[in-house]
Amino acid sequence: MNIGNEIKKRIEDSGMTVVEVSRQLGCHRTNMYNLINKPSIDTQTLMRLSRILRFDFFSLYSKELHERELQDEQ
Repeated sequence: MNIGNEIKKRIEDSGMTVVEVSRQLGCHRTNMYNLINKPSIDTQTLMRLSRILRFDFFSLYSKELHERELQDEQ
């Protein structure tokens, strides 16, 4: 999973712009674009984005973990 792609998708789904999200996150839009292009993100920033975008990004990691555990059992 690439969390940056998921964040980008949720921003688009929310109807907000990257600029609006970056303002609420307290960073410059350039930093927001850099964050979107990363395959991973620190948990504190992910928590803040979850609140801003009203989506539990951590659930994506939980789902991936569960799927991998199921694959390991087979």
